[in-house]
Amino acid sequence: MDRVWIFPVCIAALLATLVALVGATIIDTGSWYASLLKPHWAPPDAAYGLAWTAIYSCTALAGVTGWRAVAGWREREWLLGLFAGNGFLNILWSLVFFRLQRPDWAFAEMVVLWLSILLLIAVLARHSRSAAALLLPYLLWVGFAGYLNLAIVQLNGPFS
Repeated sequence: MDRVWIFPVCIAALLATLVALVGATIIDTGSWYASLLKPHWAPPDAAYGLAWTAIYSCTALAGVTGWRAVAGWREREWLLGLFAGNGFLNILWSLVFFRLQRPDWAFAEMVVLWLSILLLIAVLARHSRSAAALLLPYLLWVGFAGYLNLAIVQLNGPFS
């Protein structure tokens, strides 16, 4: 790895790990979650950790690739802000779904999360197609998770 890549890769990996760790501390798959009815096509719990590890890795790499492709500090700050906002929305979904136990609200929040990923892809695509492509698994996974979230709402609602 070229020395010029080391610092941004380390920062991106650290930030992706921070989002993952904060999200993981919020997630509670205890009795409330276990009692929810889930569709037969829901993945096993072990699949989520694997999927998110791959997604966070791709997201960090997309961030670094995009950072290096964008010219000027103003655009880089904008890109960093978009990634930070997306990380916040990612954590917020876990908080709303698991801690507040409101899958209905979490579904609405997930639509905003999905749109933030789409915005990141659009912004990155102007500078680096490979950076934008690295976010496609994230977009697809959140789309699938949103569909699962909606199914859980339909099978278990209303929530109060």
